[in-house]
Amino acid sequence: MSLTSAYQHKLAEKLTILNDRGQGVLIRMYNIKKTCSDPKSKPPFLLEKSMEPSLKYINKKFPNIDVRNSTQHLGPVHREKAEIIRFLTNYYQSFVDVMEFRDHVYELLNTIDACQCHFDINLNFDFTRSYLDLIVTYTSVILLLSRIEDRRILIGMYNCAHEMLHGHGDPSFARLGQMVLEYDHPLKKLTEEFGPHTKAVSGALLSLHFLFVRRNQGAEQWRSAQLLSLISNPPAMINPANSDTMACEYLSVEVMERWIIIGFLLCHGCLNSNSQCQKLWKLCLQGSLYITLIREDVLQVHKVTEDLFSSLKGYGKRVADVKESKEHVIANSGQFHCQRRQFLRIAVKELETVLADEPGLLGPKALFAFMALSFIRDEVTWLVRHTENVTKTKTPEDYADSSIAELLFLLEEIRSLVRRHIKVIQQYHLQYLARFDALVLSDIIQNLSVCPEEESVIMSSFVSTLSSLNLKQVDNGEKFEFSGLRLDWFRLQAYTSVAKAPLHLHENPDLAKVMNLIVFHSRMLDSVEKLLVETSDLSTFCFHLRIFEKMFAMTLEEPTMLRYAIAFPLICAHFVHCTHEMCPEEYPHLKNHGLHHCNSFLEELAKQTSDCVLEICAEQRNLSEQLLPKHCATTISKAKNKKTVKQRQTPRKGEPERDKPGAESHRKNRSIVTKAIVWLAGYNATTQEIVRPSELLAGVKAYIGFIQSLAQFLGADASRVIRNALLQQTQPLDSCGEQTITTLYTNWYLESLLRQASSGTIIFSPAMQAFVSLPREGEQNFSAEEFSDISEMRALAELLGPYGMKFLSENLMWHVTSQIVELKKLVVENMDILVQIRSNFSKPDLMASLLPQLTGAENVLKRMTIIGVILSFRAMAQEGLREVFSSHCPFLMGPIECLKEFVTPDTDIKVTLSIFELASAAGVGCDIDPALVAAIANLKADTSSPEEEYKVACLLLIFLAVSLPFLATDPSSFYSIEKDGYNNNIHCLTKAIIQVSAALFTLYNKNIETHLKEFLVVASVSLLQLGQETDKLKTRNRESISLLMRLVVEESSFLTLDMLESCFPYVLLRNAYREVSRAFHLNRVPANTH
Repeated sequence: MSLTSAYQHKLAEKLTILNDRGQGVLIRMYNIKKTCSDPKSKPPFLLEKSMEPSLKYINKKFPNIDVRNSTQHLGPVHREKAEIIRFLTNYYQSFVDVMEFRDHVYELLNTIDACQCHFDINLNFDFTRSYLDLIVTYTSVILLLSRIEDRRILIGMYNCAHEMLHGHGDPSFARLGQMVLEYDHPLKKLTEEFGPHTKAVSGALLSLHFLFVRRNQGAEQWRSAQLLSLISNPPAMINPANSDTMACEYLSVEVMERWIIIGFLLCHGCLNSNSQCQKLWKLCLQGSLYITLIREDVLQVHKVTEDLFSSLKGYGKRVADVKESKEHVIANSGQFHCQRRQFLRIAVKELETVLADEPGLLGPKALFAFMALSFIRDEVTWLVRHTENVTKTKTPEDYADSSIAELLFLLEEIRSLVRRHIKVIQQYHLQYLARFDALVLSDIIQNLSVCPEEESVIMSSFVSTLSSLNLKQVDNGEKFEFSGLRLDWFRLQAYTSVAKAPLHLHENPDLAKVMNLIVFHSRMLDSVEKLLVETSDLSTFCFHLRIFEKMFAMTLEEPTMLRYAIAFPLICAHFVHCTHEMCPEEYPHLKNHGLHHCNSFLEELAKQTSDCVLEICAEQRNLSEQLLPKHCATTISKAKNKKTVKQRQTPRKGEPERDKPGAESHRKNRSIVTKAIVWLAGYNATTQEIVRPSELLAGVKAYIGFIQSLAQFLGADASRVIRNALLQQTQPLDSCGEQTITTLYTNWYLESLLRQASSGTIIFSPAMQAFVSLPREGEQNFSAEEFSDISEMRALAELLGPYGMKFLSENLMWHVTSQIVELKKLVVENMDILVQIRSNFSKPDLMASLLPQLTGAENVLKRMTIIGVILSFRAMAQEGLREVFSSHCPFLMGPIECLKEFVTPDTDIKVTLSIFELASAAGVGCDIDPALVAAIANLKADTSSPEEEYKVACLLLIFLAVSLPFLATDPSSFYSIEKDGYNNNIHCLTKAIIQVSAALFTLYNKNIETHLKEFLVVASVSLLQLGQETDKLKTRNRESISLLMRLVVEESSFLTLDMLESCFPYVLLRNAYREVSRAFHLNRVPANTH
């Protein structure tokens, strides 16, 4: 064939177009195969029961289907012909594309044979690669076509519907049907078709021999050669990394395996006639059990080869070679690749460290970066496809790698380095092209003995293009475009590789070497990103998601690999590279896959990180907890009471041996890992146990301290994290709907501490400013004072904050109002008698007959005492809040207290309550409790008039006043000087009476002082009348009960001692104090004597 026709055939252009087209057709076939194999995505009429006879008929008669005379078989098809056409058009046209692609491929292959082209991967790299790629792509298309089980039905049904709709079949159907039949046994047909191309194919494959042998060296040979090492030869560190075949250095081994396996499978005749072909083929068979056709579709190398050769005469030895090679792969390849991965972890880590430290080396050593990426990609893809497909093996460890995350991470790090320092790479290679490559190429062109005009024009354009480059183009951010230059070089390879070309490339290897170098350097300027995809794309994981997830899970289980786990979400970004414009419908699906797995990996990493931080925080909290004062008491006690070495060494049974602070610094077994995170509050709903607020606060501070120190290393916004977490804990529920410490402590104080205080096992001690547990024989109660003293209330306020304390207050008020409702019911039951008592309280004779008629007096006192206990606890909590608020916001506390002082009895009640609400939120005590007012206001019944409600409130005070003498009969109503209160908590009555009265009469807009004076008078008369009682049981604790009168006055800002003196002589109080003090000391004398 003449040189002119070689120009006209445009071999380079056709190879480029057909390879891209072939990839699109291959993906279309893959998509059809996946769609039809899944019932969820399969065309619906293929699943209809009524359509089954038609489908069987089409499949049986294909391709000779008599549509007109088969109405009884094709009736359902006729009914749905329009829908079938709509559904199957894309499928049918895809099969037509396969047929057209086949025609173009064979036309081009015949042309190449006619031109007697010479292929050599080391010289005409692009020409050889494109030729072998086309053969492999075409074979993959045919093999995938034969794997579509419904291909006959899809094609035949479309043609039937087309004929029914248009009156004639599709023009392409006859040839398409014949092609489908021919490729029912694809390899047999393909080997027949490729027989004439054996010389060209085998020649191209043999040029791979040296390269393939070199790239298949083991880890020991790599190590001996110091592969990828920049520091093995320091003087040569800045020398450019060059090769006679630059592109071959990062050419994928998987790609070469595909070329060799499929090439010799199609052109197997040369295996018996050429020993070099046989050696290369056997070496390739010893590398993999599976090679990839497209995505997760693979070719089982040894089985397919053995099946084909077994059916051919004279291939007995080749079948034996296949079996021998398979045994070799099974026995050795797992360890072979495992050792290579181990080498790459060390070598690439060293390379990445050096390049990160000296990014300028990316100029001369850019080739090393792409080689490293290619080597890693080859090892990862080998592991993935064998892990997926090798299901039964005696050595499963060969196909599992718990350290794979490190390789993936190093791959992403190298990619990141290249992208980050792209300008370094561009500046270096631009100068290389302009100042070296252009000059060398010019010299080579001038020394050519023969140079036709077409080739001369192309090569001259190379020199002029390269010579015009300057550094300002990089500085100005110009976009480079050398795809035209590379296509011209591709054309030149084709022109100089035909048999009758005046200029033969194999006779001028220097031209090939410098042009291969120029192509690589030009790609460093304009297509670094494409080269990164070519050498390191791991989009295969998109189609091996089970393996991908398994590798991620293994990484999380391996502590040393956790630092590399971020590589997995980064790999998800590769998924977009496996799309093709001929199959756009795949894009949303693949995008969703990538996003879903990226998100799930990131969520799992966030959870792992959170768990890790919380474990460290828990440990910090434990260390902080060891320094609490309560733990040093044990150590001091042991030191004080130690007697003998034996006693000191043997702790009492059941007593845990506590490590001293500092023991954590001793070396521990690294395998000991905390199994669970203990909730900071330690709340147990069953046993009603909870950590003291002060201990929890110490733990929280330890957490915060650690997170703040951690943030210095991570660069994280620790303040925002801490604020969000603590603010959520001041609400009843957090953002996840879980209970917070606010809810836990509110429930615990209400259900445990205050419930026991109501039942009399815990008392409120004003002297100690805490609730105190009363000792009970045979019962082991918790120590209430440890949870309720002022330091605990301060810690509680610090933890819950104003919002949490408000929630606590609202829950306390709910319990108060529930008691008030019951009190009102008791008042209503005794309404008539109380009205008479209110009018006749100063008449002893009449009172003597009225008082016995009252019912529920003890119940009234009990419920009012419960209210007092709750309000006393709230007062302590408010005091803790005030101290914390003063500490944190002194500049706010001053104005709030000042504003409160301006409130007078003449101030409008709404203004007063607004100011008191502000003060109460800061923990400042108020004469009228706004929270109690609001809670009682919500109890207003629609059926009761305000006058009736007001009357009930007045009579409630009368009921309480005349019921006080009943308290004297209770043995627990003795006033304790030590506790400054009573064992039955009746001293809390005073707070209840004052607070509830103030709230009720504020609500009804009545004078508080007037009604409290009335209470004082009636209570005084009732207690004075108790002095005339002759029954000693009824007067047992008369003096102690009398002291309540003073406590009422002290509690209220509305009452004074002068008011009390006018109705209850002070001398009685003085005598009562003396009697109580004498009785208290007399009771203590026996205990002291004993």
